[in-house]
Amino acid sequence: MLEHLLIGFQQALQWQTLLAMLVGEVVGILVGAAPGLTVTMAVSLMLPATFVLSPTAAMAMLLGVYTGGFMGNSIPAILIKIPGTPSAAATVFDGYALAQKGEAGKALGVSIIASLYGGLFSLICLVLIAPQLAKVALQFGSAEIFSLLIFGMSIICSFAQHSLVKGIISGLLGLMLVTVGLDPLLGTQRFTFGYIALTQGVSLIPAMIGIFAVPQVLEDLVAKGSQAAEAFKPKLSAMLPSWREIRGLFGTFNRASIIGTIIGIIPGTGGPIATFMAYDYERRVSREPQRFGHGAIEGVAASAGADNGVTGGALVPMLTLGIPGDPVTAVMLGALTIQGLRPGPLLFEQHAPFVYGLFASLLLANLLAALMTLVAVRFSVQLLRLPKANLGPVVLLLCIVGAYSIDNSYFDVGTMLVFGLLGFVLQRYGFPTVPVVLALVLGPSLETNSRRALVESRGDPTVFVTQPISLLFLVLATASVLTSLRSRNTD
Repeated sequence: MLEHLLIGFQQALQWQTLLAMLVGEVVGILVGAAPGLTVTMAVSLMLPATFVLSPTAAMAMLLGVYTGGFMGNSIPAILIKIPGTPSAAATVFDGYALAQKGEAGKALGVSIIASLYGGLFSLICLVLIAPQLAKVALQFGSAEIFSLLIFGMSIICSFAQHSLVKGIISGLLGLMLVTVGLDPLLGTQRFTFGYIALTQGVSLIPAMIGIFAVPQVLEDLVAKGSQAAEAFKPKLSAMLPSWREIRGLFGTFNRASIIGTIIGIIPGTGGPIATFMAYDYERRVSREPQRFGHGAIEGVAASAGADNGVTGGALVPMLTLGIPGDPVTAVMLGALTIQGLRPGPLLFEQHAPFVYGLFASLLLANLLAALMTLVAVRFSVQLLRLPKANLGPVVLLLCIVGAYSIDNSYFDVGTMLVFGLLGFVLQRYGFPTVPVVLALVLGPSLETNSRRALVESRGDPTVFVTQPISLLFLVLATASVLTSLRSRNTD
């Protein structure tokens, strides 16, 4: 193993590989920080550039996009309350609150350190216990994934801080919106009202941009005056948190990294559910859960650590089983096939130098992404020096451009504006918006896996409780709801 690892580092440190990785990092950070663009889109666009590269350099470029995108997506989430990618949605809750308090630099610093920690933790798991983790992933069928998503949906009770009924109503509203489009199994139209654009369903990214960012702009317009005209005064000298603060977050880093890695190895899940679950768990174990949502640095660390922890986890089933863990690794699987490599158990035996070259490239990609994102933060944080009266139109313009850039569609811009108004109305009447977002993220997979499990079991609903892993997650979901109700009654 040591010999293969040395050969892997020799391949990863070649100038062609490093240059390809650097290009990938720049693209990844820019895409992650640009509202409306996704890491999957960036990796897909960079795929043709890998045709002329060696296998190690090709994967280094794609890994650069992968890690850079997941680190860069926290920048707009913290600064302007727009998640760069769906995975950064949970970072918005406390990151933006810290920015409003003038601690944007600290929030971004913790986000980068947590992302680096999560990426390195998942890499260690990938190197040491990938085959064992892959066996766990094989145990997850449709019923198990459905129960896992139910466990994720139980988080709604935690986010419904003021009224459980309003939280459930918001979640049901999100699930109702998910039913718009084509039936996932039959292909028939549902609630499209004759509009072709609605056959694709509610586009997630425009909806998230609208529901997070637009209500804040409208609130500033409603409350215009001296308060709205004040400028943020970020403490630029406190770019990185102190060592004492970092040391106090090691428990959070570990918990978030474990959750991100485990969720990453399960095909069909991905970053959004990992970040929400890590955020919710961190709030549950905190001695001061009431701080979450109002500028708790642990919330930023939990979501960012789980987000990048998914990267190494998603590579486990791809390399060991040939099964992509998420959409990004699905594109990487195609890149490996183009290079003449077949992922699976024999890949580690027949192409060991390449595999360890990939491990070394992932290590360097995480380190380079952290360094480059720190440099980018020094410039991007200057955006907060703008007065709110000037920042609002800039944010709204970014929302429109981000929504349009997904499919070059004005319909997506309309979707963003509609969800922005919806979010504004919900907030005005005390309804939490997070359950709506959570339902939009998890709803499609929830429906698909539930119906697929019923088809596989020939309509037997007991399939969800007769499978041990599925039953375990349903029990955890029940315990999660009961715990939330108990803490609410205690308060």
